[in-house]
Amino acid sequence: MSIVRVALDLPLLRLFDYLAPGASASDIGYRVSVPFGRSLRMGVIVDWIATSEQPVDKLKPVTAILRDIPPLPTDWLALCEFCARYYQAPLGEVMAFALPPMLRRGKHPRPQKAKKDLNAVSAKHESKPASTVCLPSLLAAQQAAVEQIVSTTAFQTFLLHGVTGSGKTEVYLRAIEATLAQGRQALMLVPEIALTPQLESRVRARLPHAHLVVANSSVADAARARGFLDALTGNAEIVLGTRLAIFTPLPRLRLIIVDEEHDASFKQQDGVRYSARDLAIWRAHQQNCPIVLGSATPSLESFHHALAGRYHMLTLPLRAVAEAPPIVRTIDTRREKLQEGLSVALINALEQRLGRGEQSLVFLNRRGYAPVLACPACGWISRCQHCAANLVVHLADKHLRCHHCGFETAIPHACPDCGNVDLQPFGRGTQRLESALIERFPQARILRVDRDSANSAKKWQALLASIHAGEVDILIGTQMLAKGHDFPKLTLVGAVGADAALFAADFRAPERLFAQLMQVGGRSGRADLPGEVLIQTEYPTHPLYQALIDHDYSRFAQSQLEERKTAGFPPFTFQAMLRAESRSMGESVAFLAQARDFALAFADSYITLYEPVPMRLHRLMALERAQLLVESDNRPALQHFLAQWQTALYTLKRPRTLRWHVDVDPLEF
Repeated sequence: MSIVRVALDLPLLRLFDYLAPGASASDIGYRVSVPFGRSLRMGVIVDWIATSEQPVDKLKPVTAILRDIPPLPTDWLALCEFCARYYQAPLGEVMAFALPPMLRRGKHPRPQKAKKDLNAVSAKHESKPASTVCLPSLLAAQQAAVEQIVSTTAFQTFLLHGVTGSGKTEVYLRAIEATLAQGRQALMLVPEIALTPQLESRVRARLPHAHLVVANSSVADAARARGFLDALTGNAEIVLGTRLAIFTPLPRLRLIIVDEEHDASFKQQDGVRYSARDLAIWRAHQQNCPIVLGSATPSLESFHHALAGRYHMLTLPLRAVAEAPPIVRTIDTRREKLQEGLSVALINALEQRLGRGEQSLVFLNRRGYAPVLACPACGWISRCQHCAANLVVHLADKHLRCHHCGFETAIPHACPDCGNVDLQPFGRGTQRLESALIERFPQARILRVDRDSANSAKKWQALLASIHAGEVDILIGTQMLAKGHDFPKLTLVGAVGADAALFAADFRAPERLFAQLMQVGGRSGRADLPGEVLIQTEYPTHPLYQALIDHDYSRFAQSQLEERKTAGFPPFTFQAMLRAESRSMGESVAFLAQARDFALAFADSYITLYEPVPMRLHRLMALERAQLLVESDNRPALQHFLAQWQTALYTLKRPRTLRWHVDVDPLEF
């Protein structure tokens, strides 16, 4: 009897057995079409067995085993199995997520048509061997880092801690080049799609003959499937992508690089809630190859591992091009009346750069015109109908918009409650700052860069081209501009509205603020012009700002680690969150309370179960959300508990409309 065990894209913690006459163990890893209920579903064969726990007469035969592409390799299956096990997700859901949509649907991409000028392009590349590319000189620290990475032949996690502008990308390129010279493959992860084109162009310029595959959600389905297959068959030499690229099969993998490893974008916040950075470390261990985690502001978890000796620290203390890091100063705004949120010192600094023909960046991590519209007469404020959040004023298109669910409505001409026509916007976003700067500097060329102005790849590239061409004097930007960009003429960064994160309820807020300000400050003075960073604050003596002034990440990180150790926060404890959402908060909390009571029966002394509470954003898209925190100072004990609990959670009674999920190593609370 030939039986195959199949992982299906279903929210169930089980696999399904099917009769498969003629199948064998060599079919493990193939996609398969099987009947399920009244429909056909695509799955992946994960095992071939002789007998099943189910009666043979109840097993259905497979519809088809798709052998049009090579089977998914055993190391890819193992990666998905680990992801499912650690992040408490059904294996079928993980595998479906890991496959490109076209392959997930059982289709095969057509071969890409050769372009008419393909021979001319090849001839052009052949006429200029890679050896003729003019390589920049390496600083001693860069050279040492490259040598250590390249000489490592087994698993080792390197934390490449380099100040902004220290040439981390050059270290990556040298290491990739050495990897390709050995006939092996390299995988490079970046946190955001917006960072991909610039890095892609640098890799192609340096390694014009290398077969590079770009993998992210913006790539068309057919191209993404072709890239996946090129990597699977070993034809692709470099895979560059966002977090989903971690699931790209690479039979000759020799090097993994995670750029901006601290970035929260590496953690998936819906569906399969995995951390691509942490999966990358596991995969490097599985493949027995080195992995490089690069950042100017490493995550406290990675920095803690480096201090403990689990990671090997590589330090780049100097900028590669500029002679010195930018000078950082705070502007005390406690006794100053700001002009549309801008201090006199910042306005003067902008005027000086305009006079010298240099570029400036005003950083405000809040898009829109104002965070809220309010009526001073009766107290009405613009609240979202579906979320526990305010509607943001977008004056450019005369709309109020929720940045959480996307709901929008026209700006009212009068207060909906009392009829007062004098409605006032409170606070400021990038649009309001843009209006103020246009009024203050009418002769300046001002450009706003946020998710509203750069809402497509084409617009984003056009904005970057304008900046590089020197067609912009003053930039107004959010965190989109905070990392990965080199603007040679940019010499001033002004940070506005940063204080809010200093006293946020989220214990990770200071870490994120420090990283943001250091990253955005690092955009200034990256060439031969000196840079300056001005931070407007009501707390100029705060230790976080003082560490920024001294460019002392280590001091800041160690103080944060001491606070977390005292408070019992990660990385000194391990956490998981059970969340529930339903039409009423009572249903959500009741389900979590039931889950907690059930867990208390088998939770050992290593496990701490907290009471269920509403989430900070307790209503999202008309659903009331609550959460229950589980904590332990022993990771294996927590994983063992979660595996037991997860199975039990499927048996609990709940309203049909209630949804729940487990988030392991949560970043959002």
